[in-house]
Amino acid sequence: MSSWVVIIVIAVVVIVAVAAVLGLVFARRGHGLRNRFGPEYERTVAQHNGDVKAAEQDLDERVRRYGSLKVSPPTGEERARYAAEWARVQEQFVDSPTQAVADAEALLGRLAKERGFPSGSSEEQLAALSVHHPHHLDGYRRIRGVAQGADGRRASTEELRETLVRAHEFFAVLAGERRGDRAGRLGARGGRHTSGTGTHHSDIARGSQS
Repeated sequence: MSSWVVIIVIAVVVIVAVAAVLGLVFARRGHGLRNRFGPEYERTVAQHNGDVKAAEQDLDERVRRYGSLKVSPPTGEERARYAAEWARVQEQFVDSPTQAVADAEALLGRLAKERGFPSGSSEEQLAALSVHHPHHLDGYRRIRGVAQGADGRRASTEELRETLVRAHEFFAVLAGERRGDRAGRLGARGGRHTSGTGTHHSDIARGSQS
């Protein structure tokens, strides 16, 4: 076997080995992003028309920009205030479901801002929230869409009720009534869970049937 053949064989082996290592690195990176972002990972892939590489670059950029964001945990007084405001939304739902959903959406946006999330464009705020609360963000996205009439139709009372129920899951985490996502706890300044008074699913259900 000539020396050139040996060199070519070695080069091929090295290229294959490097490709295998890079493949393993990218696979672990993708697995890590999938675990961190959960449903937000799949949503981002769909948003990029199935382009996993583009979606992961998007998510990596979010982590780079907002991963170290200092999010202030709410004080006991703030939790009580937030809970009282949500209770008023719940009471309003009985007589005016559409307005209650709009007010809940506005409350969540203000709460996110007060906690330290960006107050610029809505997409910027959602991107930052997706890094810290990816497993609960769907409720916020949903209520934003309904409140703003994104699909161009009028939602039924039952749809509004379900939307408010889903949004409350996000509210409970953001207001400190419930533990949030692991990524969010790591990114925030140590706030621990403290139980608070919030809207329960059954309360909304009873209210909409009154």
